[in-house]
Amino acid sequence: MSSEHRLANKNLANATPIMQIDNIVKEFSGVRVLHKVTIDIFPGEVLGVLGENGAGKSTLLKILCGIYQKTSGSISFAGNKVEIDGPASAKALGISMIPQEFNLINTLNVFENIFLGSERSQGLFLDKNAMRAKTLQLLEELQTKLDPDALISTLSVAQKQMVEIAKALVSDVRVLIMDEPTTVLTEHEVKILFALVERLKARGVTLVFISHKLKEVKQLCDRLVILRDGYLISVDEVNDIDEQDMARKMVGRELNQIYPPKVSCAAETVLKVSNLNIKGQLQDINFKLHKGEILGFAGLIGAGRTETAEALMGLREVDSCTVQVKGREVAIKSVADAVACKMAYLSEDRQGKGLVMNFDIVKNISLISLAKYVKRLIQGKLETEQAQHYVDLFDIKAASINSELINLSGGNQQKVYLAKWMDTEPEILILDEPTRGIDVNTKKEIYHFINAMTKTGMSVIVISSELDELIGLASRVLVMREGKIVGELQGDDINDQEIMYYAAGLKQDLSKSA
Repeated sequence: MSSEHRLANKNLANATPIMQIDNIVKEFSGVRVLHKVTIDIFPGEVLGVLGENGAGKSTLLKILCGIYQKTSGSISFAGNKVEIDGPASAKALGISMIPQEFNLINTLNVFENIFLGSERSQGLFLDKNAMRAKTLQLLEELQTKLDPDALISTLSVAQKQMVEIAKALVSDVRVLIMDEPTTVLTEHEVKILFALVERLKARGVTLVFISHKLKEVKQLCDRLVILRDGYLISVDEVNDIDEQDMARKMVGRELNQIYPPKVSCAAETVLKVSNLNIKGQLQDINFKLHKGEILGFAGLIGAGRTETAEALMGLREVDSCTVQVKGREVAIKSVADAVACKMAYLSEDRQGKGLVMNFDIVKNISLISLAKYVKRLIQGKLETEQAQHYVDLFDIKAASINSELINLSGGNQQKVYLAKWMDTEPEILILDEPTRGIDVNTKKEIYHFINAMTKTGMSVIVISSELDELIGLASRVLVMREGKIVGELQGDDINDQEIMYYAAGLKQDLSKSA
């Protein structure tokens, strides 16, 4: 590769790289997933790394963090060749990573997780007061109000993300790798994170940023590395490439319309929710869902969207609620009750609540609908055939249907998760952050599948923090704030400005019938 291709920035021509990645190859069981990747990374820059799910982004960065070991090639740090043979050696060099999937221990509290492996002591004993004080300092810098003694198991997904960020900053960091850090954060929290990035950059810290949100990449990064199928496709200065070019290089072809045309829904009401209340969480939630409709739920983190979905699926105990499915009043006290009502729910936390990562594709898909494969014994052939049907339908990329989920990319894991619920033959599908951590092409595939299902009469609720997603998909959007539905938008009124007015409390529609 030419030096021009490696640098892509004339201002860096005389700079000394903090890291040099030369001809890195990685193989798993003889299958090559990285092909002689060569990149220079410079002090104080923000380097974006783009690519579809399975392009090799996370694999490359896990090599830099010592989670994986390279098959061949070399890595230099501050001018010296190094062997990063584990997370400890990466940490000793000053390399930290904020992972896409949380690496926290639910039974430990916030400060114990942040200092895990970096405990501070006073004599023979742990200095818990010092660790609490440092934790408060880090959380204050992130403008996050958390009790250092709160158990991780009690935190929301967004709060866990902030703990992961604080954990990465607890030691002196020279290179900070961020793998999809904004996928569960609100717009306000993203601004806080970006301000932190600018402060770290000013101190000379190098930041490597993986994201599928191309607008964020344009806003934050200095240079962009694009990978495809394990190959380095390009290194570009951010001002020299637009979002369309990014997407084209990522997928290797032109991407047409991301969102399919919206489908008109029927007048028939398939779901009616009345007077849903959970003390301290939800207040007087009332809405209807029509046959073939895509209904969006917008709001900031903590607004009550996920709580509403979990209540409808019998995952939360309610103080009051009346649910009618196709005009018939039903009592939903468990997931089994919801499934019996032809309802399905994809949680925002696919790895923690949706999939069994050490199970293969077949077992994950049949997990909820296992009863239909059982007579006296599990009908393995039918189970396998059905799994293969969904692998083909969703174009799930894996070595085989017997591949464990832990070996699949995030996008392919999400497709398996969707297949698992589609195997229950639902008529009402609730999707909570359905494209979190997923590349633009996989997003398009999921959007078009959702749209196709509504044409068959399926009704869909989409909870999303990505306003573009709600604007592009939903024919109607309900906006929540502090446990209440505060606004309803339809047609041309579904835009980011109107959604944020309601979400931020600047506007409230007290007549919001649904």
